[in-house]
Amino acid sequence: MPVIGLAGGIASGKSTVGELLRKKGALVIDADAVAHEIVEPGWPALAEIRDRFGDDIITPDGWLDRAALGKLVFEDPQARQDLNNIMHPRIYEEIHGRIRGQKRDRIMVFEAALLAETYEQALEWLEIDAVVVVDVPPEIQFERLVNGRGMSRDEAHLRITSQSSREERNTRANYVIPNTGTLLDLEREVDKMWKLLKDVDPDRPLLAGASD
Repeated sequence: MPVIGLAGGIASGKSTVGELLRKKGALVIDADAVAHEIVEPGWPALAEIRDRFGDDIITPDGWLDRAALGKLVFEDPQARQDLNNIMHPRIYEEIHGRIRGQKRDRIMVFEAALLAETYEQALEWLEIDAVVVVDVPPEIQFERLVNGRGMSRDEAHLRITSQSSREERNTRANYVIPNTGTLLDLEREVDKMWKLLKDVDPDRPLLAGASD
């Protein structure tokens, strides 16, 4: 069965799509969840982050202070790149081990917000068969972050612009799921993609032309 990369910008609805696919029987591995695990006390990634950013991003009980680190990296592109250089290889290594240990008897979905930024690494480590992008315009992302998550306008703008552009993400996609409507609309779009995945012809590229 295929391995699908599921991507989308912040507030695109990517996690909702991941949950819908999980309910259909897919094995969904969330890169964000893995990223949280590998910075727990005792993991090498946390020591590397501490060496790079200092003790101010570590709580008194030895855990990563995500708010402090987030403020640093979102305001400093070089700091963000340094963090990515620490995290991404370790995330992919961990996920690769989890995928390799699974039977290929159902569709696997690798859910990652930054798949577009790490596209070549993902292809190399995870042997992804196709990339699916959940797509919304930046103005809808902005509205969801400000009105739905309570972010300030400046923080919402910074979060959106720190990621790949909409065009860059969609260029990487074999299939684009629009998410500008209701949850029911999104469920219908996921149903269409799922049918293509289940009925795929092994002699043709996976999901080729599906987003046209």
